Amino acid sequence: MIAEFDIAIVGGGIVGAATAYKLQSAYPEASIAIIEKENKLANHQTGNNSGVIHSGIYYKPGSYKAKLCVEGRRELVEFAKSHNIPHDICGKIVVATDQSELPHLDFIYDRGIQNGVEGVERITAEQITEIEPHCKGIAGIRVACTGIIDYRATTEKLGELLENMQSKSRILLNHEVKQIEHEVGSTLLKTSRGEIRAKYVIFCGGLQADRLAKKANVKLDMTVLGFRGDYYVLFEKAKHKVKNLIYPVPNPKFPFLGVHFTRMIDGDVECGPNAVFVFKREGYKKTDFDLRDTADALEYAGTWKFFAKHWRYGIEEYIRAFSKKLFLGTLQRLIPDLKMEDLAEERAGVRAMALSYTGDMIDDFKIEFKDNCIHVLNAPSPAATACLAIGEEVRKMASDYFKLD
Repeated sequence: MIAEFDIAIVGGGIVGAATAYKLQSAYPEASIAIIEKENKLANHQTGNNSGVIHSGIYYKPGSYKAKLCVEGRRELVEFAKSHNIPHDICGKIVVATDQSELPHLDFIYDRGIQNGVEGVERITAEQITEIEPHCKGIAGIRVACTGIIDYRATTEKLGELLENMQSKSRILLNHEVKQIEHEVGSTLLKTSRGEIRAKYVIFCGGLQADRLAKKANVKLDMTVLGFRGDYYVLFEKAKHKVKNLIYPVPNPKFPFLGVHFTRMIDGDVECGPNAVFVFKREGYKKTDFDLRDTADALEYAGTWKFFAKHWRYGIEEYIRAFSKKLFLGTLQRLIPDLKMEDLAEERAGVRAMALSYTGDMIDDFKIEFKDNCIHVLNAPSPAATACLAIGEEVRKMASDYFKLD
């Protein structure tokens, strides 16, 4: 028997759940399914990130990221307040520790102002120490609207609201999409637990976004690479060394924010993540390997062009992943009195990075449509922060493209 829905959302991370919620809110009579291959929602990028509510200071003015991060952050905070989601708007500081970092610190500050981020202010070395007594820097930025949140709880609440709004809507766990067949006026999804037919399908596949698109016969100009981020956690005796969130000035030549300190919503303090190319897209251990994932990555010409541009940084990251001493050295740039015995190795997350054929990271959100499907092809950080705004953007596209109104 084939299960039938008006709209199917493939992918049960926070972007998929937020998209389903936005569509259900707009079209209360529609039957909507979230199709997730794992046994619970938010099991990959959503549930294994830093839990930060990003402000929007880093992103190119006018970009999807800048617009949707700022809008989405404000909506996310209101959503968290309304539904008692654990969160705290505690603020963060971005700290320069060397004169060479000051121009990029100014650049970030200017972007924050251009993007309309509230509560952004320059701070001195003395103010850094007032805010974070164990942190040492020569200048910084304080961003008052940055916060922390439980993204797993947020995703679960979105799913709960979906099913409560419409009795015909469902969250279908343990359903991995194996094949996609386009029919007249609908799409048939063949999953590991049966077939699902939907008039319209929206793919929010994260680490599997490119593969799902290929199954739907979408011609791509990108591929997805996975990068593992390792985290350490501070032992109880060292937690006082970090009050809230402390970030370095990111390296403008590399597409990640750098190792930072995050007070989590449960009171733990995490240190990380680094950024290491993975040989398994959903591999959270340092030695995880998958032949297909590795072959797909290394057969793509853009991967080698990316490596050629960033090989020195990549080797440093890889070596540091296996050296607690080197990881500590990076952390000590911000907190000099941090000690080896303060750190316990905790966990890892894997982030999806969309890469063009030229070896350049696709820096902005990327959403496309084909046939009766919409594909969220690239939704890296700050996608969790921006989830409700991304969901609204997809809803608008669905309304226009599928003529739902």
